[in-house]
Amino acid sequence: MWIFLIIGSAVLLGLYDVAKKHSLARNDALTVLLCATALSTLFLSPWLVMEPGTPEGHLRLVFKAVLVTSSWVSGMLALGLLPITLVSTMKASRPVLVLIFSILLFGEQLNAWQWGGSVLTLVAIFLLSVTGRSDGVHFTRSRGVFLLLLSILAGVASALYDKHILQGLHLTPLFVQSWTNLYITLLLLLWILLRRVFNPGAGKPFRWDWTLVLIAVLISCADALYFFAVSTEGAPLSLISMIRRSSVIVSFAAGAAFFHEKNVGKKTIAMAVMLVAMVLIYIGSR
Repeated sequence: MWIFLIIGSAVLLGLYDVAKKHSLARNDALTVLLCATALSTLFLSPWLVMEPGTPEGHLRLVFKAVLVTSSWVSGMLALGLLPITLVSTMKASRPVLVLIFSILLFGEQLNAWQWGGSVLTLVAIFLLSVTGRSDGVHFTRSRGVFLLLLSILAGVASALYDKHILQGLHLTPLFVQSWTNLYITLLLLLWILLRRVFNPGAGKPFRWDWTLVLIAVLISCADALYFFAVSTEGAPLSLISMIRRSSVIVSFAAGAAFFHEKNVGKKTIAMAVMLVAMVLIYIGSR
């Protein structure tokens, strides 16, 4: 069951990325993230009342919110300092790190089909990195690289922490999603307010866009499916992370059709390899 949940999450996450890219023409990235999490919190507000939780549980979710917010903010800052192709290529390493740590920390074991799909996923990531270099990426030591590494490591830690609190501590998916969204909203709001105080000219003036509602709906549904998949007993986080990363297939199709991205032909090969990888993982997980 978990594999259908995470495939659905990947599709919705890809559509979320497309909608977010469209919305960035009117608002800056952090404002879009704040609106999306705030609206998502509003949609999930009934669970804030139905599942008040314990002080210990809330401390765990505050920690998760700090990880997620750190990953988002440092990633956005890195994006302002580095080429987007370098950022997207390095972020593609996250499933690899999740796979390694899932085996080391949780003792996850994969069968032959799943290992085949995992290897092909790594091949697809490598092909994307090669294409990124052909787009003119030059890797140099800089503050941007440090911020990007921080974003990646915080994202990996958040994924590993998800399995710990959902499968190990048995917190319910909607309790985790609703309260974490609320804490992320507060942290993002604090960050934006501090940025306005210390750097008044930063960011674009806010402009309402109905795409923000669509973004919130897509990420709410995508995250709900993800949390339910992770909470499934025995569901391998390593495969969940890889399948969720296949959301780039949806983003890629939209980029080729609507945003006129470069090197579409070369990237098509990587996307085809990733599709085959997802099929192998599906076969091995039936």
